[in-house]
Amino acid sequence: MVLIEFSMFPLDKGESLSPYVARILDIIDKSGVNYRLNPMGTVLEGDYDEVMGVVRQCFKALEQDCSRISMTLKMDYRKSDESRLEKKIQKVESILKRELKK
Repeated sequence: MVLIEFSMFPLDKGESLSPYVARILDIIDKSGVNYRLNPMGTVLEGDYDEVMGVVRQCFKALEQDCSRISMTLKMDYRKSDESRLEKKIQKVESILKRELKK
């Protein structure tokens, strides 16, 4: 099970990139992979090949009409079938004994 946080966007399309980000998020949402959107990127959770396949689809979608693409990617692997997308946050909240902003 991997958690991958990534952001991807074109560098050659001006200042407003929301149409390109929306294109990527449409792919992610339709993929069926568990994910959480945040203001600076998206966290995907699942099998390595499945999650990396979604990242590849996002790249291919931008590659069609973008000459330069930037991507950052962070990955956390843990040998387990248990979902950690929510549990990692819940663990910290239990230590603090309060809910954090989400």
